[in-house]
Amino acid sequence: MIVRFWGTRGSLPAPLGAAAVRDKIRHALRRAQGMSFASDEAIDRFMDEALSFPERGTFGGNSPCVEIDIGGDRRFLCDLGTGAREFGMRLLTRHGPQARHHINVFMSHLHWDHIMGFPITPQAYIPGNRFRIHGCHEALERAFRRQHNAPSFPVKFGKLPSAIEFVHLEPDRIYDVDGLSVRALQQQHEGDSFAYRFEHKGKAVVYSTDSEHKEMAIDRDYPFVEFFSGADLVIFDAMYSLADCVSLKEDWGHSSNIVGVELCHMAGARRLCLFHHEPAATDEMLHRVHQETVRFEQISEEGRGLEVISAYDGLEIQL
Repeated sequence: MIVRFWGTRGSLPAPLGAAAVRDKIRHALRRAQGMSFASDEAIDRFMDEALSFPERGTFGGNSPCVEIDIGGDRRFLCDLGTGAREFGMRLLTRHGPQARHHINVFMSHLHWDHIMGFPITPQAYIPGNRFRIHGCHEALERAFRRQHNAPSFPVKFGKLPSAIEFVHLEPDRIYDVDGLSVRALQQQHEGDSFAYRFEHKGKAVVYSTDSEHKEMAIDRDYPFVEFFSGADLVIFDAMYSLADCVSLKEDWGHSSNIVGVELCHMAGARRLCLFHHEPAATDEMLHRVHQETVRFEQISEEGRGLEVISAYDGLEIQL
């Protein structure tokens, strides 16, 4: 199993601006004062060893889209935020416009940041491509059709040349979708949201975004403990701090890095990936949250060597 992250921001796209890029260059030049580099390899080595992640890179600005790759010619995506365009462009680059793809999509929910990438996904405009869009919402098809209507978009949904099918799923039921075992679980979020557990050849990935967890409800009987149980990777909504979740932004439908660690500890999960990043957070802020989360995991009484990762656009995790 390979998991690729094409979009990791929550609520809205948050592209890196020119001023932020300039700041990164300034920091890098300061660090490189007095140094000389004989080759591109030496430059790469300097960046990897001397610069922190926010100094040499970015978490990215695309809204949610995650790929689950189990090999073969079938594609699997979680959500269709603006990261879906990056996924589609990679397919074009690797396979050319003549290739035809069967793409299974699993929708957590229908808020705009999770569907807005579909109208700009190249494969939707190439005859012979097939999309099967899975979800637990009754309004699944209606939501996709609506965003193509005038005056919002120039191409009506019915004019798209690709084949598009909507598949309704029931929560807590296990499905086999082209060789991938899939189960959904309802979450607390305005308009409802659903987590997915994917299993294939002994590996398990949980995709749980746009979900609020009330601190008092978290115990061994909490449904998410069983749902996360033994997962090789849990992709988790960590949009807010714990303080915000229990005060200013309670009932906003999102969770925190601390709750993610605690749930993964109780479930015996192996990796936690912080996801659905706050759009107002800078790369430095997100890097600091990741470091604080790693430290919390290390000092936690329940700590069992949980690996903590922070998602960024372009991240690839092999299980």
